[in-house]
Amino acid sequence: MIHSTAIIDPSSTLHPSVSIGAYTIIGADVQIGEGTDIGPHCVITGPCTIGKHNKIHSHAALGGDPQDKKYAGERCELIIGDNNTIREFTTFSRGTADGGGLTRLGNDNWIMAYVHIAHDCIIGDHTIFANNASLAGHAIVGDWVIFGGFSGAHQFCKIGDHAFIGMGSLVNADVPPFVTTSAQYAEPRAINAEGLKRRGFTRPQIDGIALPISQRFAAEIGGHAVDCERLTWPDLHPVSRHRLA
Repeated sequence: MIHSTAIIDPSSTLHPSVSIGAYTIIGADVQIGEGTDIGPHCVITGPCTIGKHNKIHSHAALGGDPQDKKYAGERCELIIGDNNTIREFTTFSRGTADGGGLTRLGNDNWIMAYVHIAHDCIIGDHTIFANNASLAGHAIVGDWVIFGGFSGAHQFCKIGDHAFIGMGSLVNADVPPFVTTSAQYAEPRAINAEGLKRRGFTRPQIDGIALPISQRFAAEIGGHAVDCERLTWPDLHPVSRHRLA
């Protein structure tokens, strides 16, 4: 079924079983295979080939021009295989002449919302990209790789089969197969003094908050945990009478 508000370029080729949602735009030189379902408000730009039985959710932007200042309009394409799930607001760019002219996504991949796949990336089969994961140009990702949320890979990096890229990890070198990478998790750095001032806290109140918190975290860094119940608080702003927990 093709919704009456969808815009389909006459040069595109769609299998009769393809479903196109409301206000989706299918540009020139796009081929879409059997059983693929494309949601509303998507934009698919050619040259682009999409295989069979893919599920593409709303607002995906697939096959757009590469985000490369050297791109001069030469013919480059995006190829998507079969049985992929591509969630909302994802962006896949076509390739560039310098990178072989092709961006490719294999089969049976699970691509979550807001994922970006840049020009000339080659992705294998059975991967998972969690929300907001991103690949810079020319990255190569093997089979069964998992990217955690908000993770990313630098241009030209290679990620081997069965690797796991932990949440927030920023990969700037090749990752061997079977390896797990982990992010640097957030650590306390300072009191949010500016935010507290904007909410009406006085300087003495902020100092009173800062002292027990700094004692606690300084002690933890030194390997000596602090008993939070022994930390007393000054007379704080009414919305912020909390103990450390």
